[in-house]
Amino acid sequence: MFLTDSEISYFEAYTQAFYMSPSLIMACVAAYSILLFVVVWYTSRNADNESFFIGNKSSKWYIVAYGMIGASLSGVTFMSVPGWVGTTQFSYMMVVFGYFFGYAVIAMILLPLYYRMNLTSIYTYLDERFGTRSYKTGAFYFILSRTIGAAFRLYIVVNVLQTFVLDAWGVPFWLTVACFIGLILLYTYKGGVKTIVWTDTLQTTFMLFAVVLSVFMIARELNFSFGNILTEVFDGKYSRLVNTEWQERSFWLKQFLGGMFIAIAMTGLDQEMMQKNISVSNVKDSQKNMFSFSIVLVFINFVFLALGVLLYLFAEAKGISFHGRTTDDLFPEIALNYLGSFSAVFFIIGLISAAYPSADGALTALTSSFCIDFLNIKKKNWPEVKQRNVRYAVHISFAFVLLAVIVIFRMINDDAVINKLFTVAGYTYGPLLGLYAFGLISKTQVKDKWVPLICLLSPLLCYYINDHSVAWMNGYKFGFELLILNGMLTYFGLYLIRKPKAL
Repeated sequence: MFLTDSEISYFEAYTQAFYMSPSLIMACVAAYSILLFVVVWYTSRNADNESFFIGNKSSKWYIVAYGMIGASLSGVTFMSVPGWVGTTQFSYMMVVFGYFFGYAVIAMILLPLYYRMNLTSIYTYLDERFGTRSYKTGAFYFILSRTIGAAFRLYIVVNVLQTFVLDAWGVPFWLTVACFIGLILLYTYKGGVKTIVWTDTLQTTFMLFAVVLSVFMIARELNFSFGNILTEVFDGKYSRLVNTEWQERSFWLKQFLGGMFIAIAMTGLDQEMMQKNISVSNVKDSQKNMFSFSIVLVFINFVFLALGVLLYLFAEAKGISFHGRTTDDLFPEIALNYLGSFSAVFFIIGLISAAYPSADGALTALTSSFCIDFLNIKKKNWPEVKQRNVRYAVHISFAFVLLAVIVIFRMINDDAVINKLFTVAGYTYGPLLGLYAFGLISKTQVKDKWVPLICLLSPLLCYYINDHSVAWMNGYKFGFELLILNGMLTYFGLYLIRKPKAL
């Protein structure tokens, strides 16, 4: 699985003249993009609207499961999770354990519902359960959540290339983002989900290879054996898994419950992630996909945290200072400037592999949701050509929206992106969590016209409570469980606007 020392030394000697050369890095980006477009060309032949929206329900469950690893991890995990080890140690694993149970809820409750109703957009469930305004509100919160989330994920990757390569060339940040989104637009506009299932598989492979290779090369530089790595991971200064301080954001129960409901909301109630799952032909295979994916994801997140431990130990050994910089800078700084050209090449490839899944699926799902949930494209008797042209226009429009959000985010970012991502998710996915929970748990109908107001007020009230929690609740700080509070407030609000039972 690993290259020998002599093979690595040969490659480094061969590429030494190009070490940290912007030309070499951009050549890697170009080569990877060409490979991606070859896959796109092959998988998008004879694609139609059904291919774009649900992949003609012909996707293989094991291919979807493997590709979802890259889509779920993305550049956020690739960069932020290793950097987070310095401040939260291994406590993020409690979030990952919560993910596992959240995915079980998706597999056993949500997937059977989606298949039974034969949904293309999962938000049409809200239409049948509550009414049109509830349906539009759910779709709106998905579009808001996914736009912000995809922008955050893509930002962290593009920012690395900008900082380490393109700033030296005088290329403006907005142009870098525009080029990335343009490439993604080109390879998703035709094939949609049918294409993304396969491109995610390619991207997952390169991203995981880059991480495993980084672990190996840092251990090699530190003269660590496999036993040394395990000792540092399980018994070192960064190995704390359980935080018992209940007031802190990283308290273990907050992390576990937060992770569980983050998985339910950000995967099970997310059109992008479910669009791939329901492209599988039947519910049993889709459940196989979800269970296998959830097990593998636990181990992969563990590897990312182990990488974080090695990165911090390497930084200490080499006297690398990160004063005034975010923890997201740790991995690229070491991979590009301290491990040689072999590491730099594969870090860039892994980084690009992490970037594409986070944006290609988002663009496809945003296009699908807007076309189906707001334009009602599936219910109109438009000819195939007109439907396709409308879909193209929506697809391009969302590309410009992503561009604007990423540029704005770079102007205001002052924290690790993963922290920002989950904070935003707590506010934007909360109403979706409350709507689906009320719909599945209760049989009560609600006054549909008031649902948008409830879903607006609950995040605002959640923000107010979070802002005053330390003063009001004896030092209590909300972590990822903020999403649960938001969902509960939405649920309670829906109960207040319930319709009286008929006599």
